[in-house]
Amino acid sequence: MAAGNAEPAGTRLVMARYGELFLKSEPVKRHFIGMLLRNIRKALAAAGRTCKYETPRGRILIYGDDPEQVAAIVSRIFGIVDVSICIRTTADLAALSEAGLFLALPNLSAGMSFAVRAKRQYKTGLNSQELGMEVGSHIYDHIPGLTVDLDEPEYEVFVEVRDFGGLVYDKRIPGPGGLPWGTQGRVLVLLSAGIDSPVASWLAMKRGCEITHLYLDAGRWAGTDVTAAAIDNHRKLSLWCSGNPASLVIANNEPLFDRMSQLKVPPRYRCVICKRFMQMVAGRMMAHEGALAIVTGENLGQVASQTLANLGVIADAATVPILRPLITYDKEETITIARRIGTFEAKPGDLACRAVPKMPATAAVLDEVKELEQQMGMDELVETACTGLRFVTALDGRIMEDRTAPQS
Repeated sequence: MAAGNAEPAGTRLVMARYGELFLKSEPVKRHFIGMLLRNIRKALAAAGRTCKYETPRGRILIYGDDPEQVAAIVSRIFGIVDVSICIRTTADLAALSEAGLFLALPNLSAGMSFAVRAKRQYKTGLNSQELGMEVGSHIYDHIPGLTVDLDEPEYEVFVEVRDFGGLVYDKRIPGPGGLPWGTQGRVLVLLSAGIDSPVASWLAMKRGCEITHLYLDAGRWAGTDVTAAAIDNHRKLSLWCSGNPASLVIANNEPLFDRMSQLKVPPRYRCVICKRFMQMVAGRMMAHEGALAIVTGENLGQVASQTLANLGVIADAATVPILRPLITYDKEETITIARRIGTFEAKPGDLACRAVPKMPATAAVLDEVKELEQQMGMDELVETACTGLRFVTALDGRIMEDRTAPQS
């Protein structure tokens, strides 16, 4: 049998890399890596996988059955930069070369270009360039007709030599990066049926925030598919905190629009008053949910209610910090992320808002808005919205519970 046709000696495992955790102090770094391991274990346990772990510097090594499934799951964990399925060998050049050839054989043929990227943890023996050349020469000698291209190769083999031995792999599956989920506390996300707020939620999760979603149901003032689409956004986002139940609170804001219609509130102020109402309801729920901030999908200048002047009027209604991850994003940037994370729907159905005026205010006057809210009895409306709440729990992309709390 020709060299490289048989499985080389070694163990197949999944290697996960983390990024900016390196910037933390040693105590913080240890804490964050511990949280990262907790999240990986929960996600794998939710998929029925029991694994063993090692944490050499800058890496997490995961041993278990079905490395392909393990890699797919771990590549969705916040804090992970990328993931590879590796062959673990000794640091011996022959073992590294055979592992590299084993990976290359089914992927390379005459006329193709390749490169070997090598790294060494310690500066003894062959340096990184020499190591790459030796492994590359072994592959070149056993697969005729190849060319070496270090700039834009058609195929790459990666070799790492560390204090525990060698790791050889040929793919790097991108992860989301960011900080481990749960390291920054909980936020309350104003979730909608649209494109922006799910992306804002995902970005908050990426920065280490646990999330509770809050959706304001406008009833007959909203399109027929709005509530179902918002719940579906919640379900899809639960895939990104695998193993951890995600909570959605649904409050009724149909009475708000009824009251504005009955009192003939100037239509141009409806959107701003609606957004202020959302902030007030969210503020009331913060303590119950243990949240430290509100997250919205607002984007500067995207619609009339999101002009800088109106954002100031809306923020006046909040009593806690408001985080706006999308504040400077172009719409196409947001859509690109939505496609990546699975929340974009090309044909979402009837998501209309039947209360949107033809000419909304772009620079609402705060005193006028507050006067209108006083006439409407805003405190009473907020109180009403916070009773009879509906709670939807999602876990790993499935709705696990959907219940309505009794009216108090």
